[in-house]
Amino acid sequence: MEMINAVGRRKRAVARVFVTEGTGKITINKKEFTTYFPSSLLQYVVLQPLKKLEVAEKYDIKANLDGGGYNGQANALRLAIARALVKINADDKKTLRMEGFLTRDSRAVERKKPGQPKARRRFQFSKR
Repeated sequence: MEMINAVGRRKRAVARVFVTEGTGKITINKKEFTTYFPSSLLQYVVLQPLKKLEVAEKYDIKANLDGGGYNGQANALRLAIARALVKINADDKKTLRMEGFLTRDSRAVERKKPGQPKARRRFQFSKR
């Protein structure tokens, strides 16, 4: 199997993933997976598509993460991994789609409007 690449995005985070056959080693920005995401919750989010298809020890993953915060990066990485797994085996698409791993979460921060302190917050009204 050659190297498969895919892209995932969430908020301002972008994840580029390169998947090859291997032993299940995940490297993010040239760091160990557990070092980059010390939170067990974020580790769980990233590994969800691999665990669902039971291929966690079958592929080596190298990822470049840029932008956003930890949560956005973890969700972007999950989407990228799911897209790469579909490129490898198209039969897995239905399973990953049903779990929601192939849907890009398009929610982002709403822009600040002029004449207001925040996106929706208005300045305090004074009658007198």
